[in-house]
Amino acid sequence: MSLRSHPRSRGKLPARYAAIVMPLVLSVLMTFVVSAISTLKSLGPTPAFLSTWPAAWVLSWLVAFPTLLLVLPLVKRIVALVVAAPKAS
Repeated sequence: MSLRSHPRSRGKLPARYAAIVMPLVLSVLMTFVVSAISTLKSLGPTPAFLSTWPAAWVLSWLVAFPTLLLVLPLVKRIVALVVAAPKAS
């Protein structure tokens, strides 16, 4: 049996963790970009940017991750109101 056809691929989390992993990855990537842009805009491309940005990123992630966990159910309901469900085939 190949790894591809095996129900549990090596190194992957079970599907039940997707509700935590998706907002975790999303919050890491989004706060990385947004904190970099806002810190760069405030300080400019200076040495202070490199010393300030990591702390700004961590702080923004600490707020963003739990916020995503709380608001994702609401966002899913809003999306369901404005996007048609896929047609059953």
